[in-house]
Amino acid sequence: MYDWLNALPKAELHLHLEGSLGPELLFALAERNKIALPWNDVDSLRKAYAFNNLQEFLDLYYQGADVLRTEQDFYDLTWAYLLKCQAQNVIHTEPFFDPQTHTDRGIPFEVVLRGIKQALVDGEKQLGISHGLILSFLRHLPEEAAFDTLKQAMPFRDAFVAVGLDSSEMGFPPRLFQRVFDKARSEGLLTVAHAGEEGPPEYIWEALDLLKIERIDHGVRAIEDERLMQRIIDEQIPLTVCPLSNTKLCVFDDMSQHNILQMLERGVKVTVNSDDPAYFGGYVTENFAALHASLGMSQEQAQRLAQNSLDARLVK
Repeated sequence: MYDWLNALPKAELHLHLEGSLGPELLFALAERNKIALPWNDVDSLRKAYAFNNLQEFLDLYYQGADVLRTEQDFYDLTWAYLLKCQAQNVIHTEPFFDPQTHTDRGIPFEVVLRGIKQALVDGEKQLGISHGLILSFLRHLPEEAAFDTLKQAMPFRDAFVAVGLDSSEMGFPPRLFQRVFDKARSEGLLTVAHAGEEGPPEYIWEALDLLKIERIDHGVRAIEDERLMQRIIDEQIPLTVCPLSNTKLCVFDDMSQHNILQMLERGVKVTVNSDDPAYFGGYVTENFAALHASLGMSQEQAQRLAQNSLDARLVK
């Protein structure tokens, strides 16, 4: 079944480039940039990948991102991810990048963007993988910081297609970012946002009504609100679901409890994605395989999930 799932043409719509930084590349970049790491070797770093919640993961995620310093580093990070896409027949990707993770460390915005964008352009030419890049704001930082990031991004407006909202969800509702999302839309950008992973269904309502998003990143808690579910079904609002991430971060205690197939059968346009694959144990095909192993996902359901991902692209 794995080989069959791997061969399915797929799009990935929920992938944090910084979260695809595998241990081997992390150590290689640390050596290149002469950065001391708190781990002795790759194996000890892998053992650190044991999280009890989203915040514990984010603490490690930001620590790992510190090895990214140069344009070449960001190119290499993105290219390594695109090679995974090629191996798993991901024919289109719409990855997130978090400029504030890097600009707050003194890395110029253009260094981050140019490295990522050049790899994506090369990936389209050499690997046939189309793309649409999404700039994400960190919600644990003030909205004014997001405005600053958007201002830095405007000289490179054509390099990305949308803005998003990620990082720690609890305590940082979408309404805190309504003004900066309004500004982004006035610049012709599309909008997406993380909502309903750890946060309640109310966060999804806010993302839809205040941020006017095109699709919901995660959204698994929508099932707790029947009126919300019906709206998502009626309006065919896509959900970019990340099964391995959801279980690794204890949104579900076990994959057998995941609600993605339940929502699929209700008529929700759910998609399968890897989120931060270096940390959560798998890329897109591994997420599909986990659904087959733990939920008995059929080939017909897998085909629908894959087609949903292609239909839900921001860049057609």
